[in-house]
Amino acid sequence: ILIDLRSKIEETEKKISEKQRERDYWLEYKNVGSQIHAEKISSLEKDIADIKSELERTEEHFREALKAVREENQKRFDKHMKLLSEEALKKAVGYLDKDCRREIEENQWLKEEVKIYRKEEMDLRAAVQLLEEENTTLVAKLIDIKLQHLQA
Repeated sequence: ILIDLRSKIEETEKKISEKQRERDYWLEYKNVGSQIHAEKISSLEKDIADIKSELERTEEHFREALKAVREENQKRFDKHMKLLSEEALKKAVGYLDKDCRREIEENQWLKEEVKIYRKEEMDLRAAVQLLEEENTTLVAKLIDIKLQHLQA
C-alpha cells in the first residue's frame, strides 16, 4: 500500500511538474510571445491595407487609361468613317452627268451661303439686343429726369 501511495505521489508530482512547465510556457507566451505575434499581426494588417490602397490606385489608373484609349479609338473611327463617306460621295458624284454635278456644286455653294447668312443673322441679333438694352437704359434715364422735373 505504501508503494502504491508512493507511485501515485510520484505520478502526481510528475503531473504537477508538467502542468507547471505548461503554465510557465503560457505565461512566457502571454508576457513575450503574444506581444511579438501582436506586432506581426499589426504589421501584416498594415501591409494588407497598403496593398489594397495601391490596388485601388492601380485600378483607377487603368480605368482612366482605358477610357482615354476608347475615346481615341472612337475619334479615329469617326475620322475614318468621315473620310470613307467623303470618298464615297466623290465617287458617286463622278458617276453623275454634267448637269447633276453642276446642281450639286450649286447646292454646296448655297449651303456655304446659308452658313454665312446665319452667322450674319446671329451677329445682327446680338447687335440689336445690345441696342435695345442701351435704349431701355436711356428711356429709364429720360423717365427719371422727367420725374425729377415734375417734382421740382
